[in-house]
Amino acid sequence: MKSPLLSLPGAVPAEGVDEGVAAHYGDLFREQRALADGAGFVDLSHRGIVAVSGADRLSWLHLLLTQHVADLPAGEATEALVLSANGHIEHALYLVDDGTTVWAHVEPGTEGALIAYLESMRFFYRVEVEDRTDDFAVIHLPAGSIAEAPEGVAVRETPYGRDLFLPRAELEAYAERYGPAAGLLAYEALRVEQHRPRLGFETDHRTIPHELGLIGSAVHLQKGCYRGQETVARVQNLGKPPRRLVFLHLDGSEVHLPAAGTELRLAADGDDGRKIGFITTAVRHHELGPVALALVKRNVPVDAPLLAGDTAAAQEIVVEP
Repeated sequence: MKSPLLSLPGAVPAEGVDEGVAAHYGDLFREQRALADGAGFVDLSHRGIVAVSGADRLSWLHLLLTQHVADLPAGEATEALVLSANGHIEHALYLVDDGTTVWAHVEPGTEGALIAYLESMRFFYRVEVEDRTDDFAVIHLPAGSIAEAPEGVAVRETPYGRDLFLPRAELEAYAERYGPAAGLLAYEALRVEQHRPRLGFETDHRTIPHELGLIGSAVHLQKGCYRGQETVARVQNLGKPPRRLVFLHLDGSEVHLPAAGTELRLAADGDDGRKIGFITTAVRHHELGPVALALVKRNVPVDAPLLAGDTAAAQEIVVEP
């Protein structure tokens, strides 16, 4: 779905899974600095939106998700996962209940599969699941923003900013009132700085929540049974995850950023060393320079210099080994 905000001056379309919104509006670092200062907004209208209404919505979702939502207060933001039977991450939901409906935004293109799963588990519960992507759009206001949310709009308030579930027809009017807009590359640079993993970027077909540091923020350890809980409990109580998320400072003298999937090796082993991980997201940050998130094997020494392809990289711990 193509955003009408791509008609704003300087808009350059994003590619890949983020196609449909602007990657930037002509000045990546200015847009980053504006967001860091609490100004402007980010168009996330390409993300899927799922709404769950009905008297049993919270108790029903509580049975299916990794998060404790049975008593979720209206207006309190949270996030949750749907896991496979083996505990691998399949969906990530960023949600809030407005008192009558749970609103969740999800990765672009995943809403159909998520809704199909939810519908298969509805049984006799008094719930209604709807795809509202055509009617509503996510607008992100950065932390510190004084912009107002229109009356009646569901809002997710988090330490990183506010997500508004705005009627899609109001996107252009909102942009005119609360601009300037910042592109997705600026948003992604701050996401990487904040060590926040993203489904499909920091995950693959075998990722479990512990590897990304999602225990607590998206996975509640003292709630009832849900699909994949056995793996979560076993790793939490008896072992360690096979991989861990790290934050990397990349050599700033390189012209190009390493692409997602670039293999990581110990610098001491050189180009012929064995693969010990891979880049998941690499960005240019307005203060930190080139940085990245990556997944590495748990036993990689935390102080070991790495190579991302030909690019030198130094680790910061995100998930403890």
